[in-house]
Amino acid sequence: MPESVIADILTALNLPLGCRVDQRVPKKLLIENGAPTAADKRRINEGIEEIQWLATLKPNTIGVSDYCDDVREYLEIALLSVILRPKAKADRLAELIHRAIPYPLFLVLLHGDQTILTLAHKRRAQNEAGKFVVDGDVVEVMVTGNTPAKSQFLDALALRNQPRADLLELYQGWMDTLIALQASQLTGTFTQSATKEAAIARREAVQRCRELEMKIAVLRNAAVKEKQMARLVELNLEIKGLELVLVEEKASL
Repeated sequence: MPESVIADILTALNLPLGCRVDQRVPKKLLIENGAPTAADKRRINEGIEEIQWLATLKPNTIGVSDYCDDVREYLEIALLSVILRPKAKADRLAELIHRAIPYPLFLVLLHGDQTILTLAHKRRAQNEAGKFVVDGDVVEVMVTGNTPAKSQFLDALALRNQPRADLLELYQGWMDTLIALQASQLTGTFTQSATKEAAIARREAVQRCRELEMKIAVLRNAAVKEKQMARLVELNLEIKGLELVLVEEKASL
């Protein structure tokens, strides 16, 4: 099962053979470089079954130039797959892995029957020369089912369909493709953003939708436990108001 999922992702990316690495990565490297606390060390030890370095994308292997300025240095992009154990906390482990790898990382997490793709930008550390840190949130999406949106998403992932001005543009293109799948899970339709501005607006709208869904879920839980009728009416009105806003936000996607 994990092998077939990884094969599907590699087929979708359609990378040149010269990119392939296919080497196992020992967990101790993550523990040494990406586990700031004892609890995180345990998470890595107990939560990860296997780490595989699938490919490294460099200018000489994919024909896309590197990118370097005062903030970022994208000399290569690493593609890793990680098989998680059943009780692993996937989101925290994704963050730790992105921290541990000094390059921008295309991470494939396999957690039971779930396939989770995550990306996160890197920037230079302000106080440590030669060090790089995660810049912003880790963008993640679960790839599930056999829907038209999933098929379109996998087609869109292909290297040939991504911006190729430099490695930063390529990485941002993949990130925008993940966000397009997030949007499709709210709307039912997969479409790529036509411009950078549209991609930024969509990213913000998806975030607002997620925040609204969380607020609605909290209020619904509170409504189930509420015993006072007046307060229950208030909660239901608030839920309905947020649901209307959520419909509007989804329409903007």
